[in-house]
Amino acid sequence: MVILTGPPASGKTTAAELIAGSAGKSTVHVTTDQFFRAIRSGFIPPHMPEAQAQNETVVDAIVAAVAVYAQGGFDVIVDGIVGPWFLAPYRAAAARTGLVLSYIVLRPALGTALQRAQVRTGPDLKDPDVITGLHDAFADLGDLERHVIDNTDLDASGTAEVVRQAIASGRYRLS
Repeated sequence: MVILTGPPASGKTTAAELIAGSAGKSTVHVTTDQFFRAIRSGFIPPHMPEAQAQNETVVDAIVAAVAVYAQGGFDVIVDGIVGPWFLAPYRAAAARTGLVLSYIVLRPALGTALQRAQVRTGPDLKDPDVITGLHDAFADLGDLERHVIDNTDLDASGTAEVVRQAIASGRYRLS
């Protein structure tokens, strides 16, 4: 199981799509946004403080789905905003199932993330204040700082290649 995370517009989804689509074995790309978008009524934007209970439920649903895919023999790439504050359920699932868990944080410069966000289409987050706040949340990861990849100067294929190398290296493993 690989968690590919970082602030909005850091390139998570595009990199995960490229990696999963060209993998040498069966690979599932789980986008956490899909789980949030499945809430059709009563949805609270996940960055809001009052969304905590909702977010915990959604994370539990994601972890359950990811674990089932992984136990079924699939490699799994989870792409979404998974800060250290939500790692415990993933770690518990990895420990419970004996699966390897890797954690990779894409963290471009804030200006780069804001520029990328402005060209987004569809329901993706574009609000500069929210993006800035979430970028700040990934600014100092303490012991997890070694899991950061600065992809400020990388395009999508370059980011995907660096992430592939990171996965293969084993240096980004949590379990």
